[in-house]
Amino acid sequence: MTSSDILPNAQVRQHFLDRHQLRKPPLGTQLDQTLRDLKFVQVDSINTLARAHDLILWSRQQSYRPPALRKMVDHRREAFEAWTHDASILPIAAFPHWQHKFARDAARVQKRWKTWHRGDFLKQTETVLDQIARQGPLGSGDVGAQERRGTGGWWDWHPSKTALEYLWRTGRIAVRRREGFRKIYDLTENVIPQDRRSDRPSFHDSVDWACQGALRALGFATAKEVSEFYEFVTPTEARAWVAQGLKSGALREIKTQAANGQLRDRVVFTQDWPHLQKPLALSNRLRILSPFDPALRNRARAEEIFGFSYRIEIFVPAARRKYGYYVFPILEGSALIARIEIKANKKKNIIEIIGLWPEANVQFNRARTERLVAELTRICRLADCNDVTGLEILRQL
Repeated sequence: MTSSDILPNAQVRQHFLDRHQLRKPPLGTQLDQTLRDLKFVQVDSINTLARAHDLILWSRQQSYRPPALRKMVDHRREAFEAWTHDASILPIAAFPHWQHKFARDAARVQKRWKTWHRGDFLKQTETVLDQIARQGPLGSGDVGAQERRGTGGWWDWHPSKTALEYLWRTGRIAVRRREGFRKIYDLTENVIPQDRRSDRPSFHDSVDWACQGALRALGFATAKEVSEFYEFVTPTEARAWVAQGLKSGALREIKTQAANGQLRDRVVFTQDWPHLQKPLALSNRLRILSPFDPALRNRARAEEIFGFSYRIEIFVPAARRKYGYYVFPILEGSALIARIEIKANKKKNIIEIIGLWPEANVQFNRARTERLVAELTRICRLADCNDVTGLEILRQL
């Protein structure tokens, strides 16, 4: 390998952000295309400002509003909810391949949940299925009426709630809609279009689909990163896919340069390599990103590429937190320059600034502060708020 096979950190950042739709100003209007490019968005229940999936999409498309995604999933059936590394929304075109993941997860989840959850949930699966068939769509509060409710933690679900989630994770039922954030399930045949359910690609084709999709979304990756992207293929399968790609010439090995100068072996599509070597211009607009943003989900990779160490501290006692309860990274150009804690106060219709922590050697001068205020003002529309308070925190820096 020569110096011509090394991708400098500047280009690593530029192209990584480009693949994640974070290079240009977020002025796009095609939600379906954004979802196809990202491959999926993570769904999370925390709502201090906005739901994770809504902030992820808004960061790439400032005209986005939450009802648009629900219409796409609940009514037009152009996307569906499933489990990648966590609860996620995927384009409906992924469903035929996802049927292999349903089959894999059946054994994996069954083994794990037998020790994690109380009661024998497997005995309840047919009862829950029959209840949905008879009564129609229902949520977790509608099953297991006679079972003792737990403390609310996922580890203490009652058996019928666990059976419901198991049936969803393994494809026998699907999320028909959400009421608030509550999932309402129905039989899969009543939710997923028949042509998607009847399309049955081979397992080999689905592994190739998952690996190709991961590398397309990331731009460059290790076999481990390919495997972790969807949590669909095993590390062994990803390594075999990479080896075959290198042998056929479809892939080539390169080295990517980290923020600290270290080099990491990764692969790219051979046809992409000339483009990846070209510098890309980036917008200097400040963006407040979700902690679950696809560009940041792999914390180790984000730290390697951007030199930005991030940890969610919601489970850390307040006295031991380095930053705040739920802190949002701030992106400027190709750098993660700070983190901010903000909260939407729905009763007062305001966004409250709680704290701001710039990275070392980052100064919030007047121009940068004004760009941050402009972003906070824009994000008010997503959070259904009218104003921002706590600006004095920015002026004290």
